[in-house]
This record gives sequence, structure tokens and C-alpha cells, in this order.
Amino acid sequence: MTIMDDGGLPGITFNGCRFVYESAGDPASPLLLVLHGGRGIGDHRADFQAFRPLADRYHVLAYDQRGCGASQLAPPYTFDQLADDLEAFRLAFAGGRRMILVGGSFGGMIALTYAVRYPDGLDALILRGTAASHHHEAGAIAMFHQRLHKATSLSLNMVHKMFSDTVKDDIELLLIYMAMKPLYYEEFDADAALESTRTLKVHAETHNALFANKAYDLRDRLAGIAVPTLVVVGREDWICPLAESELIAAGIPAAELLVVDGANHPVHIEKNALVLAAVRDFLLRRGPP
Repeated sequence: MTIMDDGGLPGITFNGCRFVYESAGDPASPLLLVLHGGRGIGDHRADFQAFRPLADRYHVLAYDQRGCGASQLAPPYTFDQLADDLEAFRLAFAGGRRMILVGGSFGGMIALTYAVRYPDGLDALILRGTAASHHHEAGAIAMFHQRLHKATSLSLNMVHKMFSDTVKDDIELLLIYMAMKPLYYEEFDADAALESTRTLKVHAETHNALFANKAYDLRDRLAGIAVPTLVVVGREDWICPLAESELIAAGIPAAELLVVDGANHPVHIEKNALVLAAVRDFLLRRGPP
């Protein structure tokens, strides 16, 4: 059932959860579905705007995942459940056709889970700054030690909390995330970070549940992903370091790797024109859906 949320965005209920979503482009065009990052600290807005220009050729859709942003807090919060939610969106909005899936960071982990769980649902896969297993967390902590001068309000204890199930409440999660923000950008805008954080709904419940389970590890399943795949990563990505994208690109038989200089984790925002051009080229070379 389609509804409208308090912000005027459409919403829909699947699998016992109410989701808020946004779309652009002709619904008859191939579906290009964008998954946001952030386990309980992300929503669809920035990713949707980054990829919205592709609506001239595709039906671009993004939603707040279960327990994220303005979508409902509705356990269970597992990668399998999130992949099942994604399949429900495909069935509803692609009319049974295969979709193009774009996933960044945590969204990329869901995208990889979906690719393994629902191989017949994909026409193409685009991954941005993500990892194939939870082991990337150790690399992120090591990277923090190298860059701690960039985030002077952040402590090592806060970083460890961000990768654990010990966050006390939503306020603590929001404060830690704000302190971490300088690590994410090569050119950090403090005022923009303040505004984007001020309007963000965070959920410690979702965050803690997803970090409590250390079962996510698809490294030995990558070879079974047959769909054409583009892996995009900023060379300076701190939280999903370059080696993680290199591992994914080497593991998926039909994968291409694009490393973007001068960009960090949100490479699709920092170098938006370059990334969009690469995505367009990749999808055109792949051929019609």
C-alpha cells in the first residue's frame, strides 16, 4: 500500500516494514535502484541526488532501508532481510524485469548479498566504496590512526563504538558520526556537514543490531556473481579502503575497477561528473537490458 510520509515522500509497505522512497524518470524505463550506506546512520537523499541525472535514461529509485532514515524501525536487521526487502522493491517497480543495482558502502554490502541471493534479479551491478566482508573494519581503524589529525574531536574509543553494538543511544550515534565526518572528505565543508547531520535521523537500534552480527563475509562467493559489475572507489577511501574494492573486482569474473584520484568514501559526490560519466559508459557498453 502506497502512503505519504510526514515529509511528503511516498512510502510503501513490504515484509512487515513501511519504507519511504523517492524516484525520478519514466517508470517504463529500466529500473536503476540506488542503495544508501550507513547502518542506521544513512538515508537515501544524498545518493538519490547524486544519481538522479541518470533519470534521462533510467527509472532511478532510492529508499530508506529498514530501520534507517524515515523508514520504519522493524526488526530483524540482517543482511538477508535487507536483500529480501530489495527483491520486494524490484518485483513492485520493475514489473518482474531485471534491474540495475547501485550500492555504496553498507548499501554495497546489501547489493553483494542480493547478487548472491537473487542472481536472476540483476542486469548490472555498480558498487561504490564497499567491502565483501566485515574484515574491512580493521583496515578502517588502521586508516584512522593514519588520519586522526583530520578529526580532532574524534577518539579511538568512538571509532571502536562505530564498529560495534555498544552505542548507547541515537544522540551518541549522531555525535560520533558528526565527529567522524572530516575523515570522509578530501575537501571538508564543516557547515555543510552540520546541516546534513542536523537533518539526519539516526537509529542506534539498527546500528547495534547490524554490527552485532559478524557473519557478513562473501569473499568466497564473489566468483559466482556472473552479472557485469563496475566497482568504483576513491583512492583515499578511509572506511572501505582501496584494497577492499580491488579484492571485489578481482573476485567477480565480469568486473571492472575504477579508482578515482582525489576522492574519499563518497566518491560519487566528490567526483560526481566523473562517476556518472563512467556509469553511463559502463551501462552503454553492457548493451540494452
